[in-house]
Amino acid sequence: MATSSESSECSESTLRRRRGDAQSSEVSSEDSSKDAANEDKPKYDKNEIVSLRPGTYWLTRIVLLRAISFIYFVAFGVALHQNKQLIGDRGLMPCKDYLRSVKRYVGGKIGMAALAYTPSLLWFMDWDSMDANLDAIALAGLALSAFVLITGRANMVIMTLLWILYHSIVNVGQLWWSQLLETGFLGIFLCPLWSLSPLPRRCPPSLICVWTFRWLIVRIMLGAGLIKIRGDKCWRDLTCMDYHYETQPVPNPLSYYLHRSPWWFHRFEVLSNHFIELIAPFFTFMGRRMCMVNGALQILFQVVLIVSGNLSFLNWLTIVPSLACFDDAALSFLFGRGEDGAWRTVQKIQEEESSGQAPPPTKGMLMRRVLNVAVGVLIGYLSVPVVMNLLSSRQVMNTSFEPLRIVNTYGAFGSITKERTEVILEGSLTSDPSDPAAVWEEFQFPCKPGDPARRPCLISPYHYRLDWLMWFAAFQTYEQNEWVIHIAGRLLANDSTVLSLIEHNPFKGRDKPRWIRGEHYRYRFTVPGGSGASEGRWWARRRIGPYFPPVNTTSLRNYFQSRQWPLPETY
Repeated sequence: MATSSESSECSESTLRRRRGDAQSSEVSSEDSSKDAANEDKPKYDKNEIVSLRPGTYWLTRIVLLRAISFIYFVAFGVALHQNKQLIGDRGLMPCKDYLRSVKRYVGGKIGMAALAYTPSLLWFMDWDSMDANLDAIALAGLALSAFVLITGRANMVIMTLLWILYHSIVNVGQLWWSQLLETGFLGIFLCPLWSLSPLPRRCPPSLICVWTFRWLIVRIMLGAGLIKIRGDKCWRDLTCMDYHYETQPVPNPLSYYLHRSPWWFHRFEVLSNHFIELIAPFFTFMGRRMCMVNGALQILFQVVLIVSGNLSFLNWLTIVPSLACFDDAALSFLFGRGEDGAWRTVQKIQEEESSGQAPPPTKGMLMRRVLNVAVGVLIGYLSVPVVMNLLSSRQVMNTSFEPLRIVNTYGAFGSITKERTEVILEGSLTSDPSDPAAVWEEFQFPCKPGDPARRPCLISPYHYRLDWLMWFAAFQTYEQNEWVIHIAGRLLANDSTVLSLIEHNPFKGRDKPRWIRGEHYRYRFTVPGGSGASEGRWWARRRIGPYFPPVNTTSLRNYFQSRQWPLPETY
């Protein structure tokens, strides 16, 4: 018979056991309820490879905006470092003079006619300090583009400001052209109006906007391909690449070696060029996979051009619309798969859309759809003259048919120069320039060929505008490029504005030169391993003759005054 103490212990033991069973039951019940609740949530395994579904463009938009902002950043950087010297108050072609001539042409007033002819913020700024105006525009563009590039966040306001700022520079640049204006315009409509969210749920990427980028790359490539077929015979007999690397505007070190490639490789290059420019663009209209094939080919083609020459940011810019050939599924590898990352957010958006849980469109979203359709109609309407130009036997390159340059026609290297010529500027301290014993010393530009022993530069995507223009001047005359004489006059005065565009001034720290002349030379690459190369020379050159005769301050005074150029201070 159990004692009372034993009975008490058993009762306590039983009670503790029952309490334990109850607690276990509660825990089990909680776990079961958590498991049941988690059954409806997607289970992510960091090691599991899950692809986004094709057909959406949330990640594509982020990539496009960052790519556009990168080009803007480079372009505004070039403007900040070179615009004052080229179009500033004492530049080679002052934009102030250009604006005044436009003002006279449209009736002497700054009104809608002037803005339509030359859209630019500079109309409304103080013309007494154009250097400060140009710097302010460039700095504002740098700040805005850097913000978008770093954060991946943009809205229509920021992208519109970037477009207006760059418009303000390009339209007074006079000698330069850029398809960045069209690309930048299309970038405006990728974004929400105000939101800076990289994935704004109320502003889904428009398929119409994506197609405007695809249409741009189609036109760029077809324009470039057709102008070649209709232009130089060497594109038809497959020999153009025999000359291109040596005669392109600003060769780089790899150009030197590619020029000596076997003949069959050069033929393959031309055939590949024709395929990529004339056939591959039509892949865009042949379904998702073929569209991506075209995008990949175009990007690869531009990368080859980037590494084989210094064509400024042109090739980098041409990559941008090619990115629109890829959807979220194709670009997901560029994004991390963290729980709070863009990749995971897009997957959740896709799941909501597929399950019918996506929020209904708001009035703002409906208005945005109307805007997207309007943009598509506008691009289609403005494309009519561009398409007519592509079909014309008198096709022109790099032309706009309206002042805002929203839809343009493009093309490059319709003809290939077979020999490279260079204008070499030389100065002398001699009193008699006709003296055979006179010593002439060369000015060296940052990147264009000069000293035969200097290695070709590698600067892409940066752009030395003056070096580029000197290439054009070399196969024309100085009468067609009067700005070359302007440079000569500035060098006679040791003008700091122009000298900042020169790599080497042989008269630095010495007396100013008394005379400046332009000499015309024919340049050719030396043969790798040959006598020239063994002597450390990249180029072999031969003098053709004078490009312009020796000039001094006296002979140029009237020349400057007749063209209303600002006289250097020492004249």
